Amino acid sequence: MTFRKPQHLTLGRLFNHLALLVLVLLWILPTIGLLVSSFRDKDQLAYSGWWTALTTSEQNDWGRTGKAEDQIEKSGNYVISGTILEPGEKTILTFNTNFRNLSAYKSGETMIFKDDSHFTLQADGKYEWVSQKHFTHKRGKRIFYVANVPPSFSLDNYREVLASENVGQSFVNTFTVTIPATIIPIMIAAFAAYAFAWMEFPGRQFLFVCVVGLLVVPLQMSLIPLLTMYNKIGTFFGTEAKSYLGIWLAHTGFGLPLAIYLLRNYMGSLPRDIIESARIDGASHFQIFTRLVLPLSIPALASFCIFQFLWVWNDLLVALVFLGKQDNQIVLTSKLRELLGSRGDNWEILTSSAFISIVVPLLVFFALQRYFVRGLVTGSVK
Repeated sequence: MTFRKPQHLTLGRLFNHLALLVLVLLWILPTIGLLVSSFRDKDQLAYSGWWTALTTSEQNDWGRTGKAEDQIEKSGNYVISGTILEPGEKTILTFNTNFRNLSAYKSGETMIFKDDSHFTLQADGKYEWVSQKHFTHKRGKRIFYVANVPPSFSLDNYREVLASENVGQSFVNTFTVTIPATIIPIMIAAFAAYAFAWMEFPGRQFLFVCVVGLLVVPLQMSLIPLLTMYNKIGTFFGTEAKSYLGIWLAHTGFGLPLAIYLLRNYMGSLPRDIIESARIDGASHFQIFTRLVLPLSIPALASFCIFQFLWVWNDLLVALVFLGKQDNQIVLTSKLRELLGSRGDNWEILTSSAFISIVVPLLVFFALQRYFVRGLVTGSVK
């Protein structure tokens, strides 16, 4: 006799899976939009959303005709001809000289100006302006139009970012900041977490509560006092004010509370019998830590490593405060911000810059993700 699960359980599992799928899609939807936008040009980004990237869209724009010096005489008339579009980019639907009524003339129709001159604009952007009188205008006439823009994708945004000067050096500088700023707090926090979990000393609980309380200290509120203190120390010892040492110490201080909290919970959940057996065999605390606790705590160490690496790699604020903008110090986030210019020109490269900057964090995450959930969950519930 076989036992069949009730139907409502199957429907419940299906509902859970669908709900999880919807949450995942909602979570990754902005990333998908950013990825699609990174392959589009500035005009497409300005006039249509990323969800229309595969469809033909309408765009309002304008172009300028030739000047009087471009006219030629043909069959007793004066003619100015040319194109207001780059070849193969758009197809003009309607046009007018008044931007408030763009649908006045269809492509191929002739517009008659007040001076009795005739203007004809074709769908491919080619125009012909014919007049019986000699043209005297020094500037071309502005023609407003509505055009169909076909979908197009290119690597121009990525080429512009990667070809920019000193972007490669900023990659190296970011590694110089991130690797020590990840390793140093992990080393310090591992020793502190073991002490809080397995060593008896006065005020242990009070100190741990203080460490947990530091988790709620706003980073932005402490940057300026820390920089002032660091500058005074640097002046006293005659060292450079803005250097890698300062940003390493800053990231270490900001990352230690979370690191100690995670590692202490994990180490405290390890079997007590193993620790007591090692003590009976005469092992010191240092031997227990290095030979037993540290190897068993690799999942928790990897979890915090992911957190700290992502935080430091994507940091902009701390780098602006504790580092200079010289080529040998500027990090990737600061360099990409400077590429925009003072007026925000070439803002479309932000989409490609975002994906260039997340390549390394993604590699780190996928390399350590098998430890991620294990390191966070273990020790949270006893």
